[in-house]
Amino acid sequence: MDSTINQPVRAMWVLARRQHWVVARRQLLELGFSRQWIEHRIARGRLQPLRRGVYAVGRPHVTPYGCWMAAVLACGPAAVLSHDSAAALWAIRPGAKGLEVSVVTSARRCPEGITVHRRPGLRPDELTRCHGIPVTSPIRTLIDIALRLKREPLEAAINEADKLGLCNPETLRSGLDEAAGQPGVRALRTVLEGRTFTLTDSELERRFLRIVRDLGLPEPKTGMWINGFKVDFHWPELGLIVETDGLRFHRTPAQQARDRVRDQTHTAAGLTPLRFTRAQVRFEPAYVGETLAVVARRLGAPATRTAPRSPPRTSRGSAFASASSSGSARPRRAAIRPAAPRTS
Repeated sequence: MDSTINQPVRAMWVLARRQHWVVARRQLLELGFSRQWIEHRIARGRLQPLRRGVYAVGRPHVTPYGCWMAAVLACGPAAVLSHDSAAALWAIRPGAKGLEVSVVTSARRCPEGITVHRRPGLRPDELTRCHGIPVTSPIRTLIDIALRLKREPLEAAINEADKLGLCNPETLRSGLDEAAGQPGVRALRTVLEGRTFTLTDSELERRFLRIVRDLGLPEPKTGMWINGFKVDFHWPELGLIVETDGLRFHRTPAQQARDRVRDQTHTAAGLTPLRFTRAQVRFEPAYVGETLAVVARRLGAPATRTAPRSPPRTSRGSAFASASSSGSARPRRAAIRPAAPRTS
């Protein structure tokens, strides 16, 4: 085969590999292929139609990245992935569904199954690539999804962006200043500027922070390194450390042994370690709050709001004590009747 024929074929394979094995018809024409060549390749199954004018090269199925790339290519050369789809690509909200694309021109193309946002006002610094796919920047993506989310999911998205190194609260604040007045900026700024916003690593820790705030305790420091260990929550003024044990990192005997070493090290250093399980934080927040309040008061914390008493479900003795002290439920008589003395 002549080298002049091999050159465009080679260029097509390079382009397809870079675009997750997806190409657009206009790209093939720009490489020098004729319409007859494209139709022949489609008939032979070498090009698999995905959308109008978009093909998978050499295979009938593509990865999620290929689906996102196909959606962008189907909307024209000035299109980028955006909104929930961009959040999924950046892994800020991995479970986001649907296909959303923004176009920076006034083009009216709207392929079936794709939500198209016409946004000629997008700045060049708000457009980038992730895994080779044209997409809105992380900050622009957060602004776009801010109005769709309640406070907790939005806070979680900000935390994910920070954890993945996409943007931290400081760079996000700067980005919001540049986008002042646009929809979504106010919602993001409310979360960032609220005194209750704290960067955490998981939903479990965010639940625990709500318990802390309900008690009126001062905000703890999160993710600090103490005695050579990274701790979940630390109150330096109280010498109190709290760990919240999720199922992922605390379920094997070896992991539990390391947890005991951590607690012993903190205790030897004069600190008070306190540990709660995932089930307690999620299903027994009142009990967690009551225990935390008692320990905090003992360590000299200011008076806290009283949490309603709700002992652990797994502790039958605690449940019995709660019922008998409150008087709201009478324990079974057989449980409190002393044994009668034997008579001869």
